Amino acid sequence: MSPAERALRPLTVLFAPESAYGPTNNCVGIGDVLRRRGHRVVFAAETSWKGRLAPLGFEEELVDLAPPPAQPQDAGQFWKDFVRDTAPEFRKPTIEQLDTWIKPVWEELISGARYCEPRLKEIIDQVRPDVIVEDNVVCFPALTTAGVPFVRIVSCNPLEMKGEHVPPPFSGYPTGDRSGWEEFRAAYDRTHRSLWSDFNAWVTEQGARPLPDLEFIHEGDLNLYVYPEAADYTDARPLGPAWHRLDSSVRETRERFAPPPGPAGGGALIYFSLGSLGSADLDLMRRVIASLARTPHRYIVSKGPLHEEIELPPNMWGEEFLPQPRILPLVDLVITHGGNNTTTEALHFGKPMILLPLFWDQHDNAQRMAELGYGVRLDPYRFTDAQLHGAIDRLLGDTALRRALTEVGETIRARNGLHEAADLIERAATG
Repeated sequence: MSPAERALRPLTVLFAPESAYGPTNNCVGIGDVLRRRGHRVVFAAETSWKGRLAPLGFEEELVDLAPPPAQPQDAGQFWKDFVRDTAPEFRKPTIEQLDTWIKPVWEELISGARYCEPRLKEIIDQVRPDVIVEDNVVCFPALTTAGVPFVRIVSCNPLEMKGEHVPPPFSGYPTGDRSGWEEFRAAYDRTHRSLWSDFNAWVTEQGARPLPDLEFIHEGDLNLYVYPEAADYTDARPLGPAWHRLDSSVRETRERFAPPPGPAGGGALIYFSLGSLGSADLDLMRRVIASLARTPHRYIVSKGPLHEEIELPPNMWGEEFLPQPRILPLVDLVITHGGNNTTTEALHFGKPMILLPLFWDQHDNAQRMAELGYGVRLDPYRFTDAQLHGAIDRLLGDTALRRALTEVGETIRARNGLHEAADLIERAATG
């Protein structure tokens, strides 16, 4: 069978996303394009996502990452609880978070990978995929030893692909000042070397190839990462031919959204979200909302999992979940935690940002947007009203920035990252 003939046959594509909204929504967007092309799309989804993917036209194969809880959980509930309980760590400098937050996250991810390995092998035997697509940061050996092409998606900041001439991931350090880079890298090595060594030994015991030094996941036969060219680091850290950038990966949501009759007042319309995980820090949500209430603007607020405990003032409207891709084109400014999905989606629609980073790659995204002039980075726990309100006024009043971001957004949208990803996955499976 020729490559052209193979390209015409329906494929079975198995997606294995991390149990969080960002990676899952990314895979949903790409998977929907493949599904509409006639391919069979199956999700190996963590059990709390039961019933959420099938209505979108996908098959669900559920995976437990730990012994099942006594009561059913909401989608991604484990990580929401984890963030809520460890939120005090976010107040520390990033180098101090390495031992007290970054390492515990890796430990939880590794524990999940070890626990679900037998179940993933069962799913692969049952589904018999033509290609496997993982959007996660940790290796699941079953996904790489199935004898079919393995596609890795990086939906975090691309500093995840390390390089000598770019800042270390998780640091939030500037690209133009290398003074702290080596200290941070040494601290990462010191805090993570033993954990990586033990995990690498287990990965090879499962029949997978050894992991690269201090990396918790392999490269794939095909590697996709989501970040606009306008913000990328490729001038300082070129990537090999197996790597392909998607300028964005904004799902084509079916959800409708019309601006509510409120919120009251005039001024600009601003979107505020700390993501499904960051919004679990209730004290922080209330602090930001109280400060924004003292401005003349109107706000749409993504309230998150603790929505019932968040009261909004008259100049705000919000709900637990909001169709973010429908809202961003309508607003003038985005206030975000700096998660990769929201950061790249804001650029996709040409919107300036105020970034309040909490953990993981959010510090890197906040720093990158600030140093490129696309946004303002503020400390979420130490900003003053004057700083937040001043950033809002400056970004809203910067007409040159708004014109530049409009052009950036037009370029990103024209490149159609979702369809490019689907093309590349088809090619990997049939080439």
